[in-house]
Amino acid sequence: MGFCLRVRCCVSTGFFLKVSCMPPVSPELISPRSPRVSAARRLAKRNFRGKERLFLAEGPQAVREAGGRADTLVELFATLDAAERYADIIGRARDIGARVHLASEQVIADISTTVTPQGLVGICRFLDTPFEEILAARPKLVAVLAHVRDPGNAGTVLRCADAAGAEAVVLTDASVDLYNPKAVRASVGSLFHLPVAVGVPVERAVAGLKDAGVRILAADGAGTDDLDDELDNSTMGGPTAWVFGNEAWGLPEETRALADAVVRVPIHGKAESLNLATAAAVCLYASARAQRASGGCRSVTGS
Repeated sequence: MGFCLRVRCCVSTGFFLKVSCMPPVSPELISPRSPRVSAARRLAKRNFRGKERLFLAEGPQAVREAGGRADTLVELFATLDAAERYADIIGRARDIGARVHLASEQVIADISTTVTPQGLVGICRFLDTPFEEILAARPKLVAVLAHVRDPGNAGTVLRCADAAGAEAVVLTDASVDLYNPKAVRASVGSLFHLPVAVGVPVERAVAGLKDAGVRILAADGAGTDDLDDELDNSTMGGPTAWVFGNEAWGLPEETRALADAVVRVPIHGKAESLNLATAAAVCLYASARAQRASGGCRSVTGS
């Protein structure tokens, strides 16, 4: 649904006044003390997110992706400027039954967890998938985040998994909250694209995936196996789950022991190491490339 501007002349003053033609939405929320604003603000805290099973999605990309998934976006706050700029997002939100509120910039700033809000903040239902459903789908490529504590890294790995064509992501019970606002932002909408299981003990995750016929590879800078050798030996073409560990200390020995192989990304230059998200991208794309090789070596970046 589009928006228009019409010009109206004020006879008494001779001035022209621009009036926005907006679709019917909720009244403007002027005060940050509004009950709706207070409820949204609380979702920045994990305990309130868990209690309400709701989380914040900020910015046009996240809100657009949330609106494309059934029964996910339940409420949307937008400044007048953002409502006009992203009329398609507002129209989609209203079409799926989400409550749309026009809000002042002060209200958006009060709800948002970013330094420079983009004028749109959505409230979404939790969308994690039961681990059993992921196993039943017989996934071919999975990212398992074990002991990952930084929300930005978690969201970025999720984005990498989505880009590489992974069919699921699993966050263990020792990892960060999937719905942390920083994790949601770092996923850049990928959170809404693929199944994600949360709170799964790493032992259960590995055992379940093995029973589903998935080979477990632990990514570790001190791994005994080299990623290049794995590719050269054509051992990565089957269903694979990569286990990624903590940003600072990697994977504990008991977790590495659960894997079928512990693989390091080779460092050909002088860099001391790779950060978690970069290593995850390299590993996931290597598996994606190997899995597509038997089907004609189609590039994972191609169409």
